[in-house]
Amino acid sequence: MPLIPRLKKRPQYLAAASRGHKHVAKGMIVQARARGECEPGFDPERGFALGFTASKKVGNAVARNRAKRRLRALAHEVLSDWPAQPIDLVLIARQQTLERDYKDLKSDFEQAVTRLLRLCAEAPEARKKP
Repeated sequence: MPLIPRLKKRPQYLAAASRGHKHVAKGMIVQARARGECEPGFDPERGFALGFTASKKVGNAVARNRAKRRLRALAHEVLSDWPAQPIDLVLIARQQTLERDYKDLKSDFEQAVTRLLRLCAEAPEARKKP
């Protein structure tokens, strides 16, 4: 399975939070933002880019890392079946991420991605040049 590109810089996370859409589920929060054509390095073939985060509310470092590992595995499993789209996704762990059954977590993520991709597609102004 090819690796999905990662968001690595703080401005990428902040852009998804401020200019994107958000879906809150029991097991996670998912933020999505369509990358614009005017952005440096824009490549429509690149597809999804993923970012993962877990605050101290989730637990200690061991719990936060475990939550992010679950989210990474989930995202790679689900998104490998989706067609590539120039969208940044940020998955934010919640306390329930650790306790929730993997099947339910997967269902939450699939619902979130379906909704957020629809919302990103309905907002074409995000892709237009200013």
